[in-house]
Amino acid sequence: MNLYGLIGMPLAQSFSKKYFTGKFEKEGIAEAAYELFPLENISLLKELLATQPDLKGLNVTIPYKEQVIPFLSGLNEEAKNIGACNCIKINGGRLTGFNTDAPAFRQSLLPQLQSHHKKALILGTGGAAKAVLYVLQSLGIEYAYVSRSKGAGFTYDELNSTIIREYPLIINSTPLGSFPKVDTAPDIPYAYLNADNYLYDLVYNPAKTLFLQKGAERGAAIKNGYEMLVGQAELSWQIWNDDSL
Repeated sequence: MNLYGLIGMPLAQSFSKKYFTGKFEKEGIAEAAYELFPLENISLLKELLATQPDLKGLNVTIPYKEQVIPFLSGLNEEAKNIGACNCIKINGGRLTGFNTDAPAFRQSLLPQLQSHHKKALILGTGGAAKAVLYVLQSLGIEYAYVSRSKGAGFTYDELNSTIIREYPLIINSTPLGSFPKVDTAPDIPYAYLNADNYLYDLVYNPAKTLFLQKGAERGAAIKNGYEMLVGQAELSWQIWNDDSL
């Protein structure tokens, strides 16, 4: 049996197990299973590997996309440049880290991207935000982080109509608004949004978060993270089954 899985905390609302189980059934992939492995601490990864010798690959989610790196045998160039890993290939005891978030995000972002979307606000500063940053840099889009504490970029309190106009692309890389806390949203000044804005939410459940609802009400283009999730899952599957990697 080839075993794959997801590590993170919490995992109760995970997309991955349902997606891969359905994929295995639909495509007739035998002797394969995908399980959830909630870890209270990333140090428990060693114990997981010792007790699950059939593991061939892992996906990594919040809050371990950065914390997992010291436990890996190596990183591919893209994951190294991003500084975050969401996919691990396990081969002969060697753990190689990859980042499938970035290419999946890029593919999902592009269809609604317009020529005036030259600057972007990245809401949040975690591992997912690093993949977003990497893609924006590759596309030549200027960016600024937005966080609750003062640092590089803006705080939420500093956002105003001028900044919202200057940075029309706004990407939520935080878990705010995800199920079950669907009544939450990043604290940006939604009243200043208009049809020039493009709001992208990495959250996929619910399909239209409060962040996206508020954007749509002001005429902004919106996109959730479902296509990105499917894309990163399929890229992970390719990596796990590529003998050259």
